[in-house]
Amino acid sequence: MSRWRTLRFDFTAMASPCSLQMDGRDERVMQQVVALAMAEVKRIEKKFSRYNADSVISRINQSAGYEAVEVDAETKSLLDFAHALWTQSDGLFDISSGVLRRAWNFKKSMLPEPAALQALLPLVGWQQVERSDYRVRLPQTGMELDLGGFGKEYAADCAAAVLLKHGVVHALVNLGGDLHALGPRGMPELNGAPWQIDIQHPRQEAHPPGTALAQLALARGGLATSGDYERFFIHEGQRYCHVLNPRTGWPVTHWQSISVLTANTTTAGALATIAMLKGPEALAWLQAQSVRYLAVQHDGQVLRSAATP
Repeated sequence: MSRWRTLRFDFTAMASPCSLQMDGRDERVMQQVVALAMAEVKRIEKKFSRYNADSVISRINQSAGYEAVEVDAETKSLLDFAHALWTQSDGLFDISSGVLRRAWNFKKSMLPEPAALQALLPLVGWQQVERSDYRVRLPQTGMELDLGGFGKEYAADCAAAVLLKHGVVHALVNLGGDLHALGPRGMPELNGAPWQIDIQHPRQEAHPPGTALAQLALARGGLATSGDYERFFIHEGQRYCHVLNPRTGWPVTHWQSISVLTANTTTAGALATIAMLKGPEALAWLQAQSVRYLAVQHDGQVLRSAATP
């Protein structure tokens, strides 16, 4: 009988470093299955990325102000999910808010012109989107949809589903920090231990490279983090990040990062983003969702749910 081993496969997708790690005894089978999982991630990226001119999202955006676009069942289900998130967040999670990035230039570290930002706000508003069965229409020219708020997380769940379909039950999918654990470690000497996940410290510039804020145990389900440290600049001592409030167009400021653990990665990522947008109300809201979390306040204070190891 072949011995147990841990294999890790690294690749790049959705402009992020990604990996698939699994414990098993048949290396040939693991390599075949991981190829299918990586292909699934690439499929989702091609189909839904706004950076791909041929994606369904790009087709919807290119038709803004004109005719409705026919979509398939998978796209409709993601738009239904976006609607549920918009409703659940009182409009804070809005996949039409991506247009606000036109006013923000994080590479040049420049604040937006107030007039430019105000001109974009009327283009934001999921309630404006017209949907009927499998047809979607953006009523105003210049409106856009962007699934970036949960696209990577959805791909992580889909990759995990491919692995599970082919019999893999001890694996960790990591797409740019959005994770899905199919089950605990399989190595006999680990005795079914959970995967140990390092949570990045949101202030890497003040710590040695690679410093972890905490380590969370993940045996099964999803883990995702939203924070103010991926795209940001500092102007006159104030940090401005890419997580933008769709009502004002301005970045959130209350939390450095929020990590959420729940049944799947898609939900974990969406809840983490909503919590960032909720500001001081975030933790009470997360507790109402009955999920585990680890949050870092603007002053560096670390807060976690009672059930978070």
